[in-house]
Amino acid sequence: MKNTDMQRVVEAKAEEQEEKLYQSLRAQDWREFYGQEKIKKALRLAITAAKQRKESLEHILLYGPPGLGKTTLAHIIAKEMGVNIRVTSGPALERAGDIASILTSLESGDVLFVDEIHRLNRTVEETIYPAMEDYCLDVVLGKGPAARTLRLDLPKFTLVGATTQVGNLSAPLRDRFGMVHRLEFYEDTELTEIILKAAEKLKTQISNEAARLLAGRSRKTARVALKLLKRVRDYAQVEGDGGIDVGAVEETLKILEVDKLGLDKADRRILLAIIDKYEGGPVGLNTLAASTAEDVVTIEDMYEPFLLRIGMLKRTNRGRVATKKAYEHLRIRQSVSQLNLISDKT
Repeated sequence: MKNTDMQRVVEAKAEEQEEKLYQSLRAQDWREFYGQEKIKKALRLAITAAKQRKESLEHILLYGPPGLGKTTLAHIIAKEMGVNIRVTSGPALERAGDIASILTSLESGDVLFVDEIHRLNRTVEETIYPAMEDYCLDVVLGKGPAARTLRLDLPKFTLVGATTQVGNLSAPLRDRFGMVHRLEFYEDTELTEIILKAAEKLKTQISNEAARLLAGRSRKTARVALKLLKRVRDYAQVEGDGGIDVGAVEETLKILEVDKLGLDKADRRILLAIIDKYEGGPVGLNTLAASTAEDVVTIEDMYEPFLLRIGMLKRTNRGRVATKKAYEHLRIRQSVSQLNLISDKT
């Protein structure tokens, strides 16, 4: 085996182990799921009512920025209903036959979780419509004038869809969900609890001060908090006695180039591109993606929501604009003309 092939195998195994570790840190029930209180209350009421009526749960659409717990909620919903869960994603369902094989293998009450549901192709989406509404599947047999449609009955199931781009869902698909919930960014106190609970699962000691510091650098996102915790644990294991204190957090974040607001190197590269190359903006998303060598979807889904939330970036009809706060954070001096331009654009 060549060295490059061996490296790919090693990297693949490392990613698999990392994913398994992340899965082990997921909340297993409502007690472990911190934050999103209104959504949790609505879902618990719906689950209790459905179980009392001995019915399947209505279809549920969860949307919001990545890393806020959409997948975790889907697993908790299935566990609370006492049913199995099947997991797939929009890009993985290329043909009508792909979704048909999954639907026909479900048992009564099962949860089908479709991540990135906004990326379903049109043919698959149209196949799902009768399945969601009437719990049946239309199969076309034959071709041409001799073709006929056979309707297959399906067990009643619950489709849980997750998306970061709810506006890209077609209206017919969106309207078929009985419950639609938007997940919000977390508060630092909630992230602190998530970090403390995850550290307990990892059998790692962490001080409350270190957990709070880590929470403040986690971009208001649970997934980021857990990823940073794992990296801090590595540092504490190698450079210390395994326990995580404030010093271990600060040194790890310095190595990862995560600043006091939680911005990493990629965030700063995006802001600097707008400021240095386009005089603060406005700049179109496609142009910005090309300038930073980032994918458009990656910028929209991963970086932009947080930069917008903390006031570093603004969207205008003509493109993205870096705010005065971005200049101050990056310690870049604005000229009078730039200040006037930002004022005019916003």
